[in-house]
Amino acid sequence: MAKAASLDAFKFDQEKNSIDASKKLKVGIIGTGWIAEAHIEQYKMMPDVEIIAGADLVPGKAEEFFKKFGVEGVRCYPDHKAMLDAEPELDAVSVCTYNRTHAECTIYALEKGVNVLLEKPMCVTIEEAAEICRAEKKSGKIVSVGFQPRLDANMQMIKKIVDSGELGDIYYIQTGGGRRKGIPTPFGTTFIEDKTAGVGALGDIGCYSLDMVLNAVGYPKPLTVTGIKTDFFGKNPKTYPKHPEYADLFSVDDFAAAFIRLEGGITLDFRIAWDMHLDTPGDTIIMGTKGSLRIPSTECWNGTTGGPMTIYHDVAGSPVATVVPEIVPGDAPEDELFYKKIRSFLDAVKNGTEAPIPTSQIIYNQAIIDGIMKSSALGREIEIEIPEY
Repeated sequence: MAKAASLDAFKFDQEKNSIDASKKLKVGIIGTGWIAEAHIEQYKMMPDVEIIAGADLVPGKAEEFFKKFGVEGVRCYPDHKAMLDAEPELDAVSVCTYNRTHAECTIYALEKGVNVLLEKPMCVTIEEAAEICRAEKKSGKIVSVGFQPRLDANMQMIKKIVDSGELGDIYYIQTGGGRRKGIPTPFGTTFIEDKTAGVGALGDIGCYSLDMVLNAVGYPKPLTVTGIKTDFFGKNPKTYPKHPEYADLFSVDDFAAAFIRLEGGITLDFRIAWDMHLDTPGDTIIMGTKGSLRIPSTECWNGTTGGPMTIYHDVAGSPVATVVPEIVPGDAPEDELFYKKIRSFLDAVKNGTEAPIPTSQIIYNQAIIDGIMKSSALGREIEIEIPEY
């Protein structure tokens, strides 16, 4: 097959904006575990941010957290309600708690008139997602969901290619990813117990994979799903040489797969894994009536592509493969995806603009995750129903 030069139309320019530090935003952090560390590291780099409050259910944990990162004068509270009740000046909060409490913390913050940067997954159930959307709409504030991979230049290139019309009408997508060995237990069992996580690989990394392709094709509404989820590795004591007792506590999914019908005649073939006897369950493929796009998988789902992408199409009646060069990020702190996630949220808050990763899109992401779990439990295809909000 012939190879064509990369299309000039797909050149990508990354903009960098200056920060107006004349008005500082007062920020709080709810939940001071591992993921909160990435948030505070970025907040500390923002000249227009003042971290004034934090909350954690574990006594003394919040105090130690802020001490560790050298942030002084932060008022600490035993839970999100105590913090939000006592801090009326808060402009925004990061919700960094475990999945089961995402909805309640976010909704309470919105009721107090506070903008929310909500870590992924959005929540656990579609009903919770709708409740968040209702609270957001009523409050007039914004919720941005923590899908920082969308801000990667290579991920944005995928959408640019689809939007260009080069692929024609999209009719089939294959996507997924995972880890050969990667059940997340270095920080205890929060990720693997139903009472805290509610969802496993599906919510941890599956939501990213779904967002990559759904965003590229304009986030069409999901209609039906046939899904399965398994826990073969999570339930095996040999998976945890140092803590075999974790196998008895494991109560979420370590693998999931689904066949999803989307509005617009698009079929989505999806699979995700925390643990498997493969290096990858396959590349992402977007197939269209004029061309198809192959997106190389990564060894561990890390928020970008696994190498140069390839567009397969016909030129003058002959099959051609057009390589889209991988975009290498800069090495400045503001080039980090987490920085971009925090910055884009703060800019939206300051400017009164829409959330960079809006709930109006991610509710469809959550609907698919919820649908896979329900379909797996029932052992059949189901229609996806999204509550009004």
